[in-house]
Amino acid sequence: MSERDPNPEVGKMQMKFCARWSLVRYVPAILILVSLGLPAAAENPPVKKNISRLQNIDLCNGVDRISPEQQINGCTALIASGNETATVLAIAYNNRGDAYVAKGDYDLAIQDYDQSIKLNPAYAKPFNNRGVAYQRKNEYDRAIRDLDEAIRLNPNYAIAIVNRAETYQKANEFDRAAPDYDEAIRLEPNLEGVRNGRCWNRAILGELQAALEDCNEALRLKPKDAATYDSRGLTYLKMGQLDLAIDDYSSALRFEPKLASALYGRGLAKLKKGDTNGGDADLAAAKTIDAKVGDDFTRYGVQ
Repeated sequence: MSERDPNPEVGKMQMKFCARWSLVRYVPAILILVSLGLPAAAENPPVKKNISRLQNIDLCNGVDRISPEQQINGCTALIASGNETATVLAIAYNNRGDAYVAKGDYDLAIQDYDQSIKLNPAYAKPFNNRGVAYQRKNEYDRAIRDLDEAIRLNPNYAIAIVNRAETYQKANEFDRAAPDYDEAIRLEPNLEGVRNGRCWNRAILGELQAALEDCNEALRLKPKDAATYDSRGLTYLKMGQLDLAIDDYSSALRFEPKLASALYGRGLAKLKKGDTNGGDADLAAAKTIDAKVGDDFTRYGVQ
């Protein structure tokens, strides 16, 4: 199973008359700017300036699936304006950090999350997001510290709890990931990806029937998810149900043809069934995508 890749959470700024945001996996923070003593629309600020500021807010919020560069530009304009409160600036730095993460510029993202935290040390989201950035840099200890702080600030922060579970998984601390998945599901049972994450973690720990139940529920919620078919394939592989494993890995590959873990898992299942040619072909294809995928399966307890 390929490692899950956690995502940072975008904080959002909301105008009284302009409340648009994109809800994909994470719930945005909402900042009502007029409550901070900023000029209201009724006070008739210059129209061009007001429109420009609203446009920058939309860009900084990442509305309409804009590019990371556009989001960076919008946030940078707000930061450079000299007219925003510390609270607004904390969100702008956080959102710009998210855009840098989307580009893979993790060091720049971390610098922005640092600024967000300095401006508002009680703001949990940049701690979560900086933890994600450190996790993507494979700095797991620093990631866990930030995620711990995000959860301390907001004990019901299910997204941060999931991100900590995923970080423990990347650090091969599967036992420590387990209670985090349990808690996240208690808080938000339908949070996208959480059932699949627990399925995969349980499969690695050998809790195969419980893993199967989680994967089945995940597929009920999201029937065309390659990652969940991949996780259930691993579960069936460890159960010795090779035909079912092959079917699930093939389903995963229909949705994501270059998913190395699904190719490798299917190859192992084919080899165990005596299909040497088919198995070797899948293993070779998987290794061209991810040279270390075999090492991953060894960690998962499958060879």
